[in-house]
Amino acid sequence: MVTLCGDVVARYERFSLYNSPYPAHDRGRAVDLYPGENGAPAPSPVAGEVLDTRTVRCPPRPYAVDEDHLVLVDTGDRVARVLHVDPAVSPGDGVAVGDSLGTLVRSGFFGRWVDDHLHLGFRDADANPYRASGSLPLRLDVAVEPVAWDGTGTVAAVGPTHVRLDAPTRTGDGFAALASDEGVPLDGGLAHYGGGGAFGGHEGPLSLLGCVVGTADGRDVAWGDVAVRANERRATGLSLFASRVGIGAKLVFHEGHGFAVGDELRVTVAPTDDRIRLD
Repeated sequence: MVTLCGDVVARYERFSLYNSPYPAHDRGRAVDLYPGENGAPAPSPVAGEVLDTRTVRCPPRPYAVDEDHLVLVDTGDRVARVLHVDPAVSPGDGVAVGDSLGTLVRSGFFGRWVDDHLHLGFRDADANPYRASGSLPLRLDVAVEPVAWDGTGTVAAVGPTHVRLDAPTRTGDGFAALASDEGVPLDGGLAHYGGGGAFGGHEGPLSLLGCVVGTADGRDVAWGDVAVRANERRATGLSLFASRVGIGAKLVFHEGHGFAVGDELRVTVAPTDDRIRLD
């Protein structure tokens, strides 16, 4: 288990261990760190020596660049893998935590609703650092406050495939996340990705808005077959994460939504025989 210290995590506005369809995030073995501005400089979450950079082709998306990049950093006993950064560093360069690795890219590996971020995972020094799977389990040394929600809110921001509400809200510092009915802060794509996370861990069923949405085994959650709706319109799901700047619910839609800023929404979750899975 690799631990990322709280002082490092606090440099970013948001993070998620599970909100991804890719195997690197299975069982919380990688984290997406969101600096807070698309196309911004990418502050390094690790210190060490750059071993290599590599350019890879992205899935073709009309909203994304054609190429993504991998930056490998020797941190001493392990190698850090950083993705989604157009590197301004070269092999042999030394970097400190907070130094810019380059510029965030809008990767074709993202869904359209996903904001720019750094993907971070770790490998043992003698493991193949170029493989997409095989990262070590990752723990973030931060507390995440659970925030209750009744499913209502006003649309505060929209994109072509997402809606962000002004609720739930919280007061205080530190990271917070939307909570299950049991008071467990949740992580991941509910339920458009197969699995999610429970910050702090839990055992057994988890509910949201009165519906059982999954089963937790420690911090890993297997989502059930549920449908998310906003004013009875079917959504792809809810995008869940930990944030220190605001946690208004983010609804995602595969093909648009028809909502506008100022609309009042009521979100519901119910069992379904017609599940949506994007992984």
